Amino acid sequence: MYNPYELNLDKNPANFVPLTPLQFLERAASVYPNRTAIIHGELSRTWGETYKRCRQLASALAKRGIGVGDTVAVMAPNIPEIFEAHFGVPMIGAVLNALNIRLDAEALAFILEHAEAKVLITDREFSGVIRKALGMIGRKLLVIDIDDPQCKTGELVGETDYESFIATGDADYAWRWPADEWEAISLNYTSGTTGNPKGVVYSHRGSYINAIGNVVTWGMSGHPVYLWTLPMFHCNGWCFPWTITAMVGTHVCLRRIDAANMFNAIAEHKVTHLCGAPIVMGMLINASDADRKPLPHTVQFMTAAAPPPAAVIGRLEAQGFNITHVYGLTEVYGPVTVCAWHEEWDERPLDERARLKSRQGVRYVMQEGLMVADPNTLEPVTKDGATMGEVFFRGNVVMKGYLKNPKASDEAFSGGWFHTGDLGVWHADGYIELKDRSKDIIISGGENISTIEVEGVLFQHPDVVEAAVVARPDEKWGETPCAFINLKEGSAITDKEIIAFCRERLAHFKCPRTVIFGPLPKTSTGKIQKFILREMAKKS
Repeated sequence: MYNPYELNLDKNPANFVPLTPLQFLERAASVYPNRTAIIHGELSRTWGETYKRCRQLASALAKRGIGVGDTVAVMAPNIPEIFEAHFGVPMIGAVLNALNIRLDAEALAFILEHAEAKVLITDREFSGVIRKALGMIGRKLLVIDIDDPQCKTGELVGETDYESFIATGDADYAWRWPADEWEAISLNYTSGTTGNPKGVVYSHRGSYINAIGNVVTWGMSGHPVYLWTLPMFHCNGWCFPWTITAMVGTHVCLRRIDAANMFNAIAEHKVTHLCGAPIVMGMLINASDADRKPLPHTVQFMTAAAPPPAAVIGRLEAQGFNITHVYGLTEVYGPVTVCAWHEEWDERPLDERARLKSRQGVRYVMQEGLMVADPNTLEPVTKDGATMGEVFFRGNVVMKGYLKNPKASDEAFSGGWFHTGDLGVWHADGYIELKDRSKDIIISGGENISTIEVEGVLFQHPDVVEAAVVARPDEKWGETPCAFINLKEGSAITDKEIIAFCRERLAHFKCPRTVIFGPLPKTSTGKIQKFILREMAKKS
C-alpha cells in the first residue's frame, strides 16, 4: 500500500542515534566543567575532572584487552570509584556488574563465574570475603584494589590499585558510543533467596529512558544535590548515577549509612534529594537528639522496596521530608510506578495523606503498561480496591532478560507482559496498591490475609520501630499470622498488648497469634528477609 511517509525518509546518522546515558556525562563536562560533580568526605571533583577519570578507566581497561561484551565486576560501597565505573566500563562496550557488598563468598563466586567476569574492582574493606570467593574460582581475574582513605580495615588483594590503574589510561580517550541501544550496559543479580540468583541484563536504551523517567517523575529542576544512601549496586542505584549526571547535579557519597552521617551530610552540603528503603526512613525518624540536625529546607525523599506503612510516611513528613513513593523491581530498572500526587489531596489530614501516599500508584511516564490481573489468564481485575491479582509491567523499562537463563526469561515474559510475582489491588482511580508477594500471602482458615495490611497496623503503635508478619503453620487454621517486632529502646510492651492493639484495628482473624521481639534480618538494600522469619516462625 502506498505511503508517502515511508519513501526516502529512512533513519540515518543525522536523525537517529542510539540512546545511551553515557552522553549525559559528556554533556555535563562540556557545559559545566567546573561545577562540583562528586563529594566524598574531604574529596571534591568537578565534572571536567570526573569525565577525564572515567575516560582514563575506559582506556586502561581497553589496554588490558577488555571490550564489547566483557563483564567488569565492582565490589564497593557508595564511593566515587563505583560511580566512575557506571560510565568508564560501558564506554568500551563492556558490561558493569555491581556486586552486592553483603553477599557471602559462595554467592560472590557464583556470580563472578556466571557473569564470566574478566575484571574485579574491589574495595579493601571486603578483602576477606573477596579473597575467599576468588579461591573458589578456577581461573584468574584481573583484580584491582580500591584503597579508599576512609576505609581503615582490610588489605590489598589485587595486582594493582585503582589510582595506579587508571593512571595508565588516556584522559582524552575516544570512548565508544554503542552501535545499538539494545546493547547491554549492566548486569544486576536478584537476591537468590530461593536458589541461585538470576542475572538481570539492562540495555543502554532502558537505562537512558529510566534515568530520564526519574527526572520527570520527581519533577527535578535546577541543581539537585543528591545524597547516596541507596546502594549503587542495587538496580544501579535505581539509575540515579545517570539521572543526577543528566541534571548536572552533585553526587554526595556516603560510605556509612546511619542517622548521624545522613543528617550531617544534609546540613553540610544542603542536600536536596535522597532515596532509600523504609529502613532508611526508620533511621531518620528514630534518630537521637544528638544525631539529628535541622533540615536546611524541605528534603525530597524517594522510597520503595518494602511498601512503607502510612504511619512511617506521616512521621517522616512531619519532620520536614517530602515523600515520593515509588515501586519497581530489579527486572524493571528499579522504580517504574509512582504515587502521583494530586494537589487537592494537600487539604486532607496528615494521616489521610500518608495513607494515600502509601499506595504504589500509577506507571512512570516512561513505562508503557501496568495492570493488575489474573496471573493465569492475564484478565485485568476489577478496579474496586479489593479484588486481588498479580502486578504486570510492559514497556521500554523492562529488562532484556535473564543472562544465560532462557527458561526463566520466557516464564517472566509469558503472554507479552512481565510477571512481577507481587500481588495487589487496583483502585477506582487507577492506582495500584500492593498487598503481598505471592509467596507471602497468609491463608488462614481459607481466608487470605495480607501481611502488608497487618504490618501497617503494627507500625501505628508508637513503640514499634520495625515489624514484619509471616505465616506460621497451624494445625487448625493451616496458617496464622506471626509478627516479628523490633521495639524502641526501653519499651516494655508485651506480646499480649500488641495483639490487643491489633484486635482494635483489624478483623480478629487477621491479627497476629504469635509475637516475637528482636532485630529483624535484612538484605543490604533494607528488605526484610521473610524467608528467614518463616523458618523462625515454624520453630516458635
